[in-house]
Amino acid sequence: MTTSEIPAITIAIDGYSSTGKSSFAKRIARELDFHYLDSGALYRAVTLYALEKGYISPEGNIDTASLERDLQSLDVHFDEQGRTCIAGRCVEQEIRTLRVSGKVSPISTIPQVRDYVNRLLRICGKDGRIVMDGRDIGTTVFPNAELKIFMTADPMVRASRRAAEMQAKGEKADIDEVLANLKERDYIDSHREVSPLTQAPDAVVLDNSSMTMDDQMEWVLDLIEKRFAKK
Repeated sequence: MTTSEIPAITIAIDGYSSTGKSSFAKRIARELDFHYLDSGALYRAVTLYALEKGYISPEGNIDTASLERDLQSLDVHFDEQGRTCIAGRCVEQEIRTLRVSGKVSPISTIPQVRDYVNRLLRICGKDGRIVMDGRDIGTTVFPNAELKIFMTADPMVRASRRAAEMQAKGEKADIDEVLANLKERDYIDSHREVSPLTQAPDAVVLDNSSMTMDDQMEWVLDLIEKRFAKK
């Protein structure tokens, strides 16, 4: 099955943090010649903006009124290289720090923020041939996506992956702190009132605890072949 034989479908990848959703989605997009959209990056960009504006106090209180006001003119977007930007500034490095990771879940529970990000994603994905990853892509953003995948993995495996990623960037990473952060994010994401993290009824579960990226690609390409190959 060649890439040209695959219809203009939307592939929605949801699941827990640090399961490798972004890396997996990017690899799929690259091999299928699809466009990759990272919804989490948009939430992280809004979180970074809120932190820099002082809308999140040291105690974690959020000035939602100011943030909601600014959303009306805030310019968060992907540039031509797929990098996340705030206005004309690339923020790919800043949004991946633990500082942002520790605040992104509370920010993402704000209904106006979710509406803002969802609107951007739907504009980007209106023509199909896209791969998106996040926590509610297949349930809220694109409930009619032709292929939905829900990713999970053992919490300690996820924490180890996240710590290794941080260390590779020169950041300090205490495994216990990283694990605690992941569990806190899991709870917040799964219990928020607006678009909680949940598996769509028609999603296919991928537990990649013991899978390499090549294993995962073999799995998804076989799935696509079975579902979308022309008879």
